[in-house]
Amino acid sequence: MELEALCKAAKAAKYETAALDSDKKNEALIKIADLLVNESETIILANARDIAAATTKGMSIPLIDRLRLTEDRIKAMSEGLKQVAELPDPLTDVLEEWERPNGLSIKKVRVPLGVIGIIYESRPNVTADAFALTFKSGNAVILKGGSDAINSNTAITAVIKKGLKLCGINEDAISLIESTDRETTVAFMQMRDYVDVLIPRGSAGLIRSVVENSKIPVIETGAGNCHVYIDAAADISKAKKIVVNAKTQRLGTCNTAESLLIHEDIKDTVFPEIARALHDKSVEIRGDEEAMASSEYVIPATEDDYYKEYLDLLISVKTVKSVEEAVAHINKYSTHHSECIVTEDETAAEKFLNGVDSACVYVNASTRFTDGFEFGFGAEIGISTQMLHARGPMGLKELTSYKYQIRGNGQVRG
Repeated sequence: MELEALCKAAKAAKYETAALDSDKKNEALIKIADLLVNESETIILANARDIAAATTKGMSIPLIDRLRLTEDRIKAMSEGLKQVAELPDPLTDVLEEWERPNGLSIKKVRVPLGVIGIIYESRPNVTADAFALTFKSGNAVILKGGSDAINSNTAITAVIKKGLKLCGINEDAISLIESTDRETTVAFMQMRDYVDVLIPRGSAGLIRSVVENSKIPVIETGAGNCHVYIDAAADISKAKKIVVNAKTQRLGTCNTAESLLIHEDIKDTVFPEIARALHDKSVEIRGDEEAMASSEYVIPATEDDYYKEYLDLLISVKTVKSVEEAVAHINKYSTHHSECIVTEDETAAEKFLNGVDSACVYVNASTRFTDGFEFGFGAEIGISTQMLHARGPMGLKELTSYKYQIRGNGQVRG
């Protein structure tokens, strides 16, 4: 479908989607969840074409892993839809209600954002997650995936449209822009007459391009240069477990730790053991002179390393003198996504929680928990790193706005 016609159709569909009751939306989500599993063979065959193309292009192993679909991952997508179906419908929320002295009754209620455009890269599971959340919150969605996953995204979207049709719901509640050229992406970002908000998911370059070129309001989801700070009062067993998990549990995610900060008082006692554990997981460690002096596994870091989201078996290390210095370093170099302090000192923990300017700030827990499922949202549309409208994992409520409903009895203003 031609781009403008596709956007017009989505705009028309948003009013129908907004009017669906909770039972109808949940019925469709469960039907689509079952169809995804039933048609997993077709989806995996389509995904295999994307994997073959990515391999030919020389894509890195972590990024290929992010692209790959298996029966288990499709079952997880299906389970995600069912979990969203079980969540409360945000459109039933009454946020506030009051009466004015003149008798006007005012109610503040949630409403959908409208047509949500999502531009994303290599993760085909985003297609199902994005649909589930936008649909349950009463929105229509237009998806613009990357060329790396076009066959997978097309197959998943076809299954979703089939499920909507079987439930008697307008299939234009979801649309996929199948053109993968840059010109189409830029044109999509100009469709302000039809698209109410745009959400980019992917690399720092993609997000920057959308923010700089879009005429549509943007909710910025950030790349993840996430930090773990090992404080002087850290429990070494917790520290080692958290650092290894945050760095290596899954490399290609935005909540993976990319930077490690070490208090100077423990650089010769705790850090060597952590460095050895990372080395055993094949992680290349790039650090400052103090870190290099404390472990044979550390090679020199450059200034640029401290800004990087590696998405690979690499981590930067910086030695600091205090929790205040750790906070200052994070606020300078991070992407304001997810940061962790490992400490048994409650005062240090509070300084870190209050001082770090990121969407999610942890004490004694892996940054890998910054995730819609882990937060109990059922799924997420992305991790917002900006201040306005939403911040952190964006679930159903973050995909709504509100309006005021005012009831009177003939009142006029004098």
